[in-house]
Amino acid sequence: MRDGRSGKSTLSEAKDFFTNSLTESHVKVLVLGAGIIGTTTAYHLAQAGHQVVVVDRQDGVGMETSFANGGQISPCHAEPWANPSVLPKVIKWLGRDDAPLLFRWNRWDPALWAWGLRFIANCTSSRAAINTERTLRVALYSRACLQDLRERLGLQYDQRRQGILHVYRSEREFAQGRKAAALMNRFGLDRQIKDSAQCVAIEPALASVAGQLAGGILTPGDESGDAHKFTRAMADHAQREGAEFRFGTRVGAILRDDDRVTGIRTDQGDILADAVVLALGSWSPLLARPAGIRLPIVPAKGYSITIPADGPAAPFVSVTDDEHKMVYSRLGDRLRAAGTAEMTGYDTSLNPKRWRLILERARALFPLAGDFDQAQPWAGLRPVTPDSVPLIGATRLPGLWLNTGHGTLGWTMAAGSARIVADLISGRDPDIDLSGLGPERFTLPF
Repeated sequence: MRDGRSGKSTLSEAKDFFTNSLTESHVKVLVLGAGIIGTTTAYHLAQAGHQVVVVDRQDGVGMETSFANGGQISPCHAEPWANPSVLPKVIKWLGRDDAPLLFRWNRWDPALWAWGLRFIANCTSSRAAINTERTLRVALYSRACLQDLRERLGLQYDQRRQGILHVYRSEREFAQGRKAAALMNRFGLDRQIKDSAQCVAIEPALASVAGQLAGGILTPGDESGDAHKFTRAMADHAQREGAEFRFGTRVGAILRDDDRVTGIRTDQGDILADAVVLALGSWSPLLARPAGIRLPIVPAKGYSITIPADGPAAPFVSVTDDEHKMVYSRLGDRLRAAGTAEMTGYDTSLNPKRWRLILERARALFPLAGDFDQAQPWAGLRPVTPDSVPLIGATRLPGLWLNTGHGTLGWTMAAGSARIVADLISGRDPDIDLSGLGPERFTLPF
């Protein structure tokens, strides 16, 4: 594995211990979480010949964060939340219910405040560039893995391959967008600058706001599709490969024997295994902490609405409205509009002001897109790290593996991060460099 580090770290020692302790080439692996990350991981592990059991508290796959997200497979969103331009915006947004990113710091939560300090430490140009490269490395690999899965398995999930178009109203925001696009182009992502007329030519549904647009940036290789449909399809294929899914099962603790993982404790009894993959999204740190692993992940509540839209006035190209931090994806005869982030702990309730704000902005951008009176709201928790880079790979506890912390890019990174973890557990070298993707990057204070 090309990890870019000199010497052998605690994590690589843990991986070696795990691999060398196996008496068979195929092992029993528990995957915790049946969202898009866990289910795709289970497929790759089962295909590699492992005995795989997926455990989830819900009664089916993809019923939480993967249920109704924005629908974008978007390496173009690799710019981290923590960047030099965000702190002035956060200050401006304080106390505003219509803020795209809403922090509620009026509670004493040591984990949240520690996360906040790490977030601020990453708000420099140099750190943002490093984190953009790390995120983009996984995202581009994952997009290619998704395309491979789709071809091999004949997957259908309302996918569209017409790219993602970022649109900007403000010249200042457009300039910042072009700067971020130039950096991503350097790292291998094709992003193309467009004027307002070209934006409307790419997506005619933007015609009603053409006069408001400063310009746009098209990422032609990006895609969109229904993450929940994809997750269900991958669960079917995982089961065909022999994976078992145990629904309605709550995980209480990770079991250990001396210095290695031996399984999990659930409300249905103990389940023993050789390896455990933590793919629980925002709930991952709650289970890891008692096992001695601290993960700097906090939940960010995001909202979406799904609008019946079977006519030509709804966009066919997936659109990101950068000013309002909103995304729009056409999923068959539906339009998915999603946006905002709310740092309010593990509260998954629907705030009417927040989801109606999405409705109003969707109607303003695409007034004839569909039946807005029949819009279905949803909210889910996205697992965000301070640097917006996921946590993928081994932990210092042999047998415990991470595939979590993907933030708003879980759909984007699912196929690639799943394959990476399956390769590692199978003793294969992953296809990409994994430096900077593991928990070891947080061993320093910030």
